[in-house]
Amino acid sequence: MAITTAGKNHVAGLIIGEALTPFNAANAHIGVGDSATAFNVAQTDLVAATNKMREPVDGAPTRNTNVLTFIATFDSGDANWAWAEWGIFNGLSGNVMLSRKVASHGTKVAGDLWTMTADITVG
Repeated sequence: MAITTAGKNHVAGLIIGEALTPFNAANAHIGVGDSATAFNVAQTDLVAATNKMREPVDGAPTRNTNVLTFIATFDSGDANWAWAEWGIFNGLSGNVMLSRKVASHGTKVAGDLWTMTADITVG
């Protein structure tokens, strides 16, 4: 997943100990939306006008060497539309969008339970 400028700046601040909100079990969210607008490093939120939502991660994000993995589950009544974009955030609203990816993921319908897994390679 591509990292946003805001995400890079936030991580830089975390590295030097600035009092910023981490992307941990208490704060990390995965957001999904229906916009296929191309990624731009200046984006600060999903691009979808109305069909977008964030879910808290299912547990603490994991790290395997330089790969971070975030997982969130979207229940049967949540995010029932074509998933065309997703991102990683450190809050339910506002906050920092660390990264955003544009790719068709199919259409979620009522009654379905979907799990989104997002990997970020630091390097």
